[in-house]
Amino acid sequence: MKRPTIADIARRAGVSKGAVSYALNGRPGVSEETRARIRAIAQELGWRPNLAARSLSGARADAIGLVLCRPARFLGVEPFFMELVSGVEDELAASSCALMLQVVPDRRAEIAMYRRWWGEGRVDGAILVDLCAADPRVAEVERLGMPAVVAGHPSGAGPLPAVWSDEAAVMGEVIGYLAALGHRRVARVAGLPALLHTRIRDEAFARGCAAAGLGGHPVEHTDYTGEEGARATRLLLSARPRPTAIVYDNDIMAVAGLSVAQEMGLAVPAGLSIVAWDDSPLAQVVRPPLTAVTRDVPAYGAHAARTLLQVIAGELPDGAPEPPARLLPRGSTAPLSL
Repeated sequence: MKRPTIADIARRAGVSKGAVSYALNGRPGVSEETRARIRAIAQELGWRPNLAARSLSGARADAIGLVLCRPARFLGVEPFFMELVSGVEDELAASSCALMLQVVPDRRAEIAMYRRWWGEGRVDGAILVDLCAADPRVAEVERLGMPAVVAGHPSGAGPLPAVWSDEAAVMGEVIGYLAALGHRRVARVAGLPALLHTRIRDEAFARGCAAAGLGGHPVEHTDYTGEEGARATRLLLSARPRPTAIVYDNDIMAVAGLSVAQEMGLAVPAGLSIVAWDDSPLAQVVRPPLTAVTRDVPAYGAHAARTLLQVIAGELPDGAPEPPARLLPRGSTAPLSL
C-alpha cells in the first residue's frame, strides 16, 4: 500500500534520486533523453510532487474517494447515489474521515482520478461502484496499491473485498409475484448493459420467466434516464402482443413509464402493472404509488465505508452480503384483468 516515491522512480530508471529531482523539477543536470524517461516512469507509477513529503512523514489523508461515472445532471434526480453517499458520510463522520466525491464522464477519467488522488496523497482508499465485467479499475487500484472496496457483486471484484446485495433472488421474487397475478408476458426496462449488476438482473429475469412458464420476456436497455425509460416503454407497448407488466431498473424510468402508459390510454394497474427497482419518495407520491423493490441504501453505503476503513487499517474483512432487498406491493400492480 506504499505510495510511489522519488526513490522508486530512481530505482526503476537506474539513476540517482538527485537526477530524478532534477528531471521532475525541470532543472539542468540530466540529458533530455533521461529527463523524458524519468517523467514517463513517474507518470506510470502515479507519482505526484507532494508525495515524497507525505511518504516520509507517514501521514494519512483521513479521506476516502468515490468517483461516479454518470452525467452530473442525472445525479440530481437519481435517489440511489445520494442515499449511498449519505450512508458513507454517516459512517465516516464517526471516524473524522472525509469523503472526496468526483463525477467524471468515462472510465479513463475515473482511472486517472484514482492515480492522481493516490499519487498526491489525497485519499487513503476508494469505493468502486458500477462494476463492469473484467473491470479495469480493479486491476488498476491493485497495481497502485491503493486500498479499495467494491460496492457490487464479488464475481467481478477480483482480490478486492466486496459489499453486495443478492439481486438475483429478489428478481425471482418479482417475477413469481407477477406470474401469480396472472401475467404471462412480462417485460423489463433495464439499465446499462455493460454493468455487472445489469447482467446479473438480465440473467435472473430470463431464468425467472422461464421457471414461471412466461411466453415472452423482452428487455430494453437504457441509460437510466427518464427520457430513455419513456422511449423503451413506448417500444414495448407498441409491440404485438404487448406486455401486461413491466419491471424497471430504477424509479425514474418507472415513473416515466407510468406517464407513457397514461399517454397511450392504458390504465395502471388495470391494463398494465409496473414494478420499480429501488423504492424512493418519488415512487410513493405518484398515483398510483409504485410497487417497488426496497432496500436500505444508506446502510449499504455505510457498510462499504466501514469495510474500506478496515482495509485501510490493515485488517482483512470478510466479504458479506447485505440483507436481501424485498418486494413492496403498492397500487401499480394488480391481477391481470385483460
